[in-house]
Amino acid sequence: MEESPGEGSIDKSRVLNVTPLRTLTPVFSSPPNFNSFPQGSPPFVCVPPAGPFPPGFSPFFPFSGIQNQSVPSGDHTPISSAVPINSFRSPEPRSAREANGNAGSSRRAYKARGKKEKIVSPDVDLDVMVENILQSYNLVEFEEARRYDGDKDSVGHVLLVFNLLRRQIAQLEESKEATLSKRPDLKAGNVLMTKGVRTNVKKRVGTVPGVEIGDIFFFRMELCTIGLHAPIMAGIDYMSVKISLDEEPIAVSIVSSGGYKDDVEDDDGLIYSGQGKEMDQKLERGNLALEKSLHRGNDIRVIRGIKDVGNPTGKVYVYDGLYRIQESWVEKGKSGSNVFRYKLGRLPGQPDAYKLWKKIQQWKDGSIPRTGIILPDLTSGAETLPVTLVNDVDHEKGPAYFNYSPTLKYSKPVPRDPFVGCACNGACLPGNENCDCVQKNGGYLPHIVNGVIVSQKSVIYECGPPCRCPPTCRNRVSQGGLRVRLEVFKTKDRGWGLRSWDPIRAGAFICVYAGEAVDDSKAQELAGENEDNHIFDGTRIYQPVEVLPGDLNNAPNLQYPLIINARNAGNVARFINHSCSPNLFWQPVLRGNSKEFDLHIAFYAIRHVPPMTELTYSYGMVPPEKADHGKKKCLCGSPKCRGFFY
Repeated sequence: MEESPGEGSIDKSRVLNVTPLRTLTPVFSSPPNFNSFPQGSPPFVCVPPAGPFPPGFSPFFPFSGIQNQSVPSGDHTPISSAVPINSFRSPEPRSAREANGNAGSSRRAYKARGKKEKIVSPDVDLDVMVENILQSYNLVEFEEARRYDGDKDSVGHVLLVFNLLRRQIAQLEESKEATLSKRPDLKAGNVLMTKGVRTNVKKRVGTVPGVEIGDIFFFRMELCTIGLHAPIMAGIDYMSVKISLDEEPIAVSIVSSGGYKDDVEDDDGLIYSGQGKEMDQKLERGNLALEKSLHRGNDIRVIRGIKDVGNPTGKVYVYDGLYRIQESWVEKGKSGSNVFRYKLGRLPGQPDAYKLWKKIQQWKDGSIPRTGIILPDLTSGAETLPVTLVNDVDHEKGPAYFNYSPTLKYSKPVPRDPFVGCACNGACLPGNENCDCVQKNGGYLPHIVNGVIVSQKSVIYECGPPCRCPPTCRNRVSQGGLRVRLEVFKTKDRGWGLRSWDPIRAGAFICVYAGEAVDDSKAQELAGENEDNHIFDGTRIYQPVEVLPGDLNNAPNLQYPLIINARNAGNVARFINHSCSPNLFWQPVLRGNSKEFDLHIAFYAIRHVPPMTELTYSYGMVPPEKADHGKKKCLCGSPKCRGFFY
């Protein structure tokens, strides 16, 4: 954006050529024995989950074949996360730090309510950390064709790696600064783009392989890494095409996110403002590309940016499908300058995306009713948010009767070592080495902002009744109730299911599994009595849920195998159906309790989940000796469906 010169300012129009003093592109040192590649970036590689892994590393679920869920004994020192961050630079000599203008200590003190709490400030080599992440996945080498022309698996894989790396960078920066992290999305995206961990590199007109209408993204960098929209900031993406002996630009995608107040949107149309603010816009760059696309009539991808209700300063980007420019004109904008205006129409026959978002908003504000509502709140106020019961398929009036309960009850106390709890008066802070709960989690809080888990662990430790921190502490994520607006709905062929009105970001907390904890004999008895038994069984073997094949030789190993019966009493989790390609995973959570064992099961999103998409998790596999017991036909519809589940 250009600024007009004012009084006492420099006339920038007189500056013809300026060579920048430094580049905005980060430069990362190469790891030892790293060979250069003729194309400038290494091929995208992936490895089988069986290993070999570097010392101290294990694959991150859902990439790993098996969730490692053994709970350590003794002092309950937590097992490291799937991709532990243990690559630290050797400390510089004091003289070297002073020479670089940094004579301070690598530790800082943070004062909270009169108490000094030591904040750990690890100096981590980001490049080495990324290499460890990629090596720990044991990723097989992608063919060059899949890097330039992706598919659903490669797109999903790139996004999973991006979000894992972004969350780990955010966790590191929070521990270092004791404040909110500063754009870990840009850091993660730049690292992956530099290393060639991306897909659909080749620009194209029309659809992008592996990207579906309605897919959602929470960061512009995600659009870049999968080839949906290349510019990180600009709203118009374009490419050159050869016309006879000359070349001309055409637009391939636009992001409409409210940057220009003159934009007008409706369900199937968009009036889009050209590039340039404050001064009269010029017919160049993106504006010229849009004008050429009007005459050529080529398809243009439209990504709508919608305000993220979970993050007031953020947006959710929704891929709304293909549009074509119908007309263009120039008019005076609200700033008084000439603005190019382009009217785009959505191509017919495409699934609803932005239109569905607007309809959901109308359900929320009550301007239109939700079709098929049976109960406006299935929980009768037991949850922080209402859960709608809906059937727009047939005439069934609801599931079999049960008592709605958001808690897990143990039929008998389970002895355990006492947990004294933390003494954090305000809240548990990232990197606080005086917080017992932080230290039990390996020195880091397991969640970053918005209740997003960093990575799956064998168990995470939450604050509980013995702790002095308040209920709003970030280390009590699973205790705060529902965070998204859910509905229980009747499916066409799988009974009742669960889905969300709100968009869900990767790693976000969904709910806990409530009911009654029972032993294995009781669970078998219940399974024999009722085909639809609403039982969660944490003793089963769990396969990987995404791209890579799994290893079925080892089952999760909880210190206290947890089986939950939600047949007579339970919460929304009892309605989560099985899928061979699920979008949720479960995580053991141990809450501080000085009297008895307090283990819970929390569900988190594996990847971003668009609104009105059914939430599913893998029910797991039983041991070979029980292979014929409780086997059912699977109707999940996934391309990777095994054909059955238990």
